[in-house]
Amino acid sequence: MVEAPHFRYPRNNEMIGYVTQLLGFGRMYVKCTDKKIRICQIKGSISRYLWVSEGDLVIVRPWDIEKDKKGDIMYKYDRNAWSDLKAKGLIPDDLIQ
Repeated sequence: MVEAPHFRYPRNNEMIGYVTQLLGFGRMYVKCTDKKIRICQIKGSISRYLWVSEGDLVIVRPWDIEKDKKGDIMYKYDRNAWSDLKAKGLIPDDLIQ
């Protein structure tokens, strides 16, 4: 029996991003796989349970308005999942600094 992955993949218009800098008040710069840097915040319903710091890989959902500049963080990956994501080709080489 094949075991299911312990993480989730990006869905629909979501993408993987790398947190480059914390700005305060729950906002941060995230470098996304589409080579754009967005100001992101943690989605309200999970903000109490999800702690994000610089150097984390996250799933970002761009906003409908200002989609090239802003987005919501939906999920944070553990360091153990990075190699699996890289093996699947979901993380470009230039994303992680």
